[in-house]
Amino acid sequence: MISVFGSCVGQEEIDEIRTSFEKQWLGIGLKTRSFESLFAHRLGLKDFVFLDNGSNSLYMAVKLLNLSPGSEVILPSFTWVACAHAIILAGGIPVFCDVDVNTQNVTADTIAPHISSKTRAIMVVHYAGKPVRMEPVLSFGQPVIEDAAQAVDSKLGNKYCGSIGTIGVYSFDPVKNITTGEGGGITTRDSELMTRARQLRYCGIGRAGFEAAAMKERWWEYDIVDVFPKLLPNDIAASIGLAQLRKIDKFQTIRKKIWNIYQAQLADFDWLIRPQDPASDEQHSYFTYSIRVAKGKRDQLAKYLYSRGIYTTVRFHPLHLNPIYKSSYRLPICEQLNDEILSLPLHPNLSDSDIDAILLSLQKFNEQYM
Repeated sequence: MISVFGSCVGQEEIDEIRTSFEKQWLGIGLKTRSFESLFAHRLGLKDFVFLDNGSNSLYMAVKLLNLSPGSEVILPSFTWVACAHAIILAGGIPVFCDVDVNTQNVTADTIAPHISSKTRAIMVVHYAGKPVRMEPVLSFGQPVIEDAAQAVDSKLGNKYCGSIGTIGVYSFDPVKNITTGEGGGITTRDSELMTRARQLRYCGIGRAGFEAAAMKERWWEYDIVDVFPKLLPNDIAASIGLAQLRKIDKFQTIRKKIWNIYQAQLADFDWLIRPQDPASDEQHSYFTYSIRVAKGKRDQLAKYLYSRGIYTTVRFHPLHLNPIYKSSYRLPICEQLNDEILSLPLHPNLSDSDIDAILLSLQKFNEQYM
C-alpha cells in the first residue's frame, strides 16, 4: 500500500540516538537544548520551547494567554480536534468559523462574523502549509495563535509561519515534514511568555535538577509556579530532530518536486480542482496535496485508489459537525470541503514508481468513470 503520509528516517537518526544511549542520557538534556537552539535559529527567533507533542503544545499556547474562564476563541472548523480540545481544556469556548474554499484557510472575512464581546483570541491553521494571510487577521487586535503543524517550512514574506502571530505552535509527529517520533513546541517573540512556557512544562516547577543546582544551594527544593501537566520532551526525540533538521532542505526539495509533478500531470483533468500554488510572497511546506472532486465522485475515487493499493485521506472532518462540540453554526464551505477534498500521497519516501502508479490510477479512473 502506498501511504498518504510518511517520514523518512535512517542511519543519521540512529547515529544521533546512539550517542544518547552511550551517555546513558535519555531524558531532557543537552540534545533537547541543541534542537531548540537550531530550530529557533532556522525560524530567525531567539528561542523555541520543545514539548512532548503538538497537541499539548496547542494547550500550552492557549494557557499562556491567561484567558478568563468562558473566553471565546475563534478557530476554523476545518482542522484537527486538538485545536478545539486545547481551548476547552484551558477553560475557553471554541467558536468555529468557515474557511476559504480555494486555500482551506481562515480569512478576515470568515472570522469577522464570529467576533463578539467575548472574543479573547483567534487561532489560525496554515492548512497543508499554505500560509494564512496574517495581516488582516492581526488587525482584529486579538492575540493570534498560529497552528503551524503543517507549515514548518512555510513563509509569508520573510517570516516563517508560526513566528508572525502572538504564539506559534509546531508538530513533529511521524507524518509531519520533519519528525521527532512524537514532539511539538511553541515559539513567541514575547520573552516573558517563553520563560513562562519553560516554567510550566515540567509540572509547573520553575527550575529543578541540574538546572537548579547551578543557581541554588539546596537545589532539590523547588518552587511550583502553577498547577500544570508534565509536557517534557526527551533527548531521544531531540536526537531524531537534530538529524531531521540537517535533512529538511532535502526533504522539501523532494516534496516540491512531487507537488509540481501532480500540478502538471493533473492539469487536464477537468473533473478535479488542484490546490493553489504558493503566491509570489509565500513559501509552501507542501505537507499534503489536496484535490477537490465533485460530491459522490470523491468517495468513489478514494475507494478506487485504495483498491489499487493507494491510500488517501480527508484531512480534516469539520469539527462543527461533531456533536461533542454542540455547535449550532452552519459553515457551508467546510461542509462542501467535507464532501469534495481528498489528500493524495506526498512525502519523501515516495518512489518514482509510486508516483507513476498514482498518476496511472488517476488516468484509469478518468477513463472509466469520468
